[in-house]
Amino acid sequence: MRGFLASSIGVTCAAALALPLTLPSSGARAATPAAVSPAGPSVESVPGSTQSLALTPLGSDRSSGGGASREQGLLQREVRPFSLVGVIWDDPDDELHGSVQVRTRASGTGSWSGWQPVETHNHDHAADPDDPERATGRVRGSTAPLWVGDSDGVEIRVRGEAAQHRGAERSPRDLAGQALPAGLRLELVDPGAEPPPQGSVPEGPRAPALTAETAAASAVNADLAPLGAAVIPELSKKETEADLLAARGGPETAGKARPYVGPRPRIITRKGWGADEKLREKDFAYTKSVKAAFVHHSASGNNYRCSQAGSVLRSIYRYHVKSSGWRDFGYNFAVDKCGSIYEGRAGGVAKPVLGAHTLGFNTNSMGIAVLGSFGYSSPPAAAVNAVARLSAWKLGLYGANPRGKTYLKSGGGNLYKKGSKVRLHVISGHRDGFATECPGSRLYQKLGKARSTSARYQGR
Repeated sequence: MRGFLASSIGVTCAAALALPLTLPSSGARAATPAAVSPAGPSVESVPGSTQSLALTPLGSDRSSGGGASREQGLLQREVRPFSLVGVIWDDPDDELHGSVQVRTRASGTGSWSGWQPVETHNHDHAADPDDPERATGRVRGSTAPLWVGDSDGVEIRVRGEAAQHRGAERSPRDLAGQALPAGLRLELVDPGAEPPPQGSVPEGPRAPALTAETAAASAVNADLAPLGAAVIPELSKKETEADLLAARGGPETAGKARPYVGPRPRIITRKGWGADEKLREKDFAYTKSVKAAFVHHSASGNNYRCSQAGSVLRSIYRYHVKSSGWRDFGYNFAVDKCGSIYEGRAGGVAKPVLGAHTLGFNTNSMGIAVLGSFGYSSPPAAAVNAVARLSAWKLGLYGANPRGKTYLKSGGGNLYKKGSKVRLHVISGHRDGFATECPGSRLYQKLGKARSTSARYQGR
């Protein structure tokens, strides 16, 4: 079952789902359609949990009552099982100037890790200032998430920078001596169990029902794969070109020049990695086009196996929604260290889904997060190639040249004023649109290679 944006005929429940046949206009939010499913138990819901623990003053700050403390944390304690950690605070516009370090106890062995740093600057991965997602009142400030693996004990310390070390960056709050944001909390995320392997669930009349939320998230990809599929299969370049030409004008376009589009890569769907669709907001949000791709790293560390990528994604997803207050997973796609590609924010992998990945430049772009931290570690070649393959396909659907440049209008940020038109690489790093270390210097250095490889996949 192939296609670009044309609706699929014969897909289970497609008639009941009333899929949109055209791209929504900029900023549009498409309502989630109701699913009509056969009666039966649902198996796609993957349970998980979040423990949220308030931090308290440490050391000499204990006597301050926490009002102007520069060091907060928690001493060693036993907790319910978790695999990912992060720190949140009340005001999303506040920045945590300082350091966050955590150590954890491995489940089953009782061994404590050494102190691990948590990336503190995460506010630049977010919805644009004027986007409704930002104005819900639920959004919080947050660090990057850190994957620590199966753990049942934790200790954390958060140390603020001294105001005199901040020079011109000092704010009135710094001068008053309050170095840390208000409402610091430690978030401990359990990703839950893995979803059943593809093919392990019987098909046909006795197949378990899809929930309305899962059916809706799958239906927007129904022209690419069957409803409820765990994987969108790859296509050859010839097949991809034929689908795109058919979507643009039907059989009469067959004799026209071939479009510059890369072969569609294999993509693991949200169903495939076990996304709990009840966590996210119900509706989907779209922009007009996809003119650029911003490459990120998740900054969640490199200590995961590729077989654990689904767990890492479910953890980050839960952290983005339940802890940080976002409407859904922030990135449009994710790539693991072995080069597997995953559907990110719901709405359809071929459609211009509005993400929350590059503050100021989420409109008319997509965000690709490589799972890991690449400030000092080089990204695997398989991951860089996956970024190139994915970009060649998705950018090609919208006529973008991976080796070229484009103009995007800034929604506001720390590099470009709101409303300014900015000329950027079609494949850019996060730091090109916002002053940040993301996607890490080692991954950023590979973007030239990704651009040339992606253009080659398109046949340029």
